[in-house]
Amino acid sequence: MIIMQKILLAEDDPNLGDLLKDYLELKGKFDVTLCTDGDEAISQFKKNNYDLCIFDVMMPKKDGFTVGREIRKTNNTVPIIFATAKGMMEDKTEAFELGGDDYITKPFRVEELLLRINALLKRSVRDKEEEVVADKFEIGDYFFDYTSQQISYKGQMQKLSTKEAELLRLLCLKKNDVLTREEALLKIWHDDNYFTGRSMDVFLSKLRKYLKEDSKVEIVNVHGKGYKLLVS
Repeated sequence: MIIMQKILLAEDDPNLGDLLKDYLELKGKFDVTLCTDGDEAISQFKKNNYDLCIFDVMMPKKDGFTVGREIRKTNNTVPIIFATAKGMMEDKTEAFELGGDDYITKPFRVEELLLRINALLKRSVRDKEEEVVADKFEIGDYFFDYTSQQISYKGQMQKLSTKEAELLRLLCLKKNDVLTREEALLKIWHDDNYFTGRSMDVFLSKLRKYLKEDSKVEIVNVHGKGYKLLVS
């Protein structure tokens, strides 16, 4: 028996919602749950296990970004695609900052959405299969546990978001060496465009703040190349 991958789709436009559901079930061979508002989407996510989520940003009761934030509090791994009619850079940056994996701007072709879904699901399966080689690091007087996504310093704990933890882990693996901007963007965001670059800059600023108590630790920009975690 073939087990179909489950998709949670939240779209308040009934015509578009039905179109996407029918297309993804027919062409993509997915099991799609369609919701028409944010509250319903959160309720369905709590009841079932999904392989991927698609959230319209502009929805009644709770918008797509709010739904995404609530889901990321309990689940850091399920791929999330945000669909937005807006083309503003701020919206795209916010989509990545809160833990989204991709975004698509309306109007879009359903064929393009299917391609994005398949790409994310392939990466998700690959990520699950990859063994974590190193997950604990000493950074000067800091101790970083990648698995629990926490930094400890003299008894004080700092919880990291998923992408903060992923970025810090890459920097640790390249400690005192250059982590190229392209490598970080492709490994974490799977894209190296302008918007994801701006999003990564925000995360770097947060990591610098978390590590500022130890003068022996510094994240520096390497002009034209990327970044370096310096530990003296």
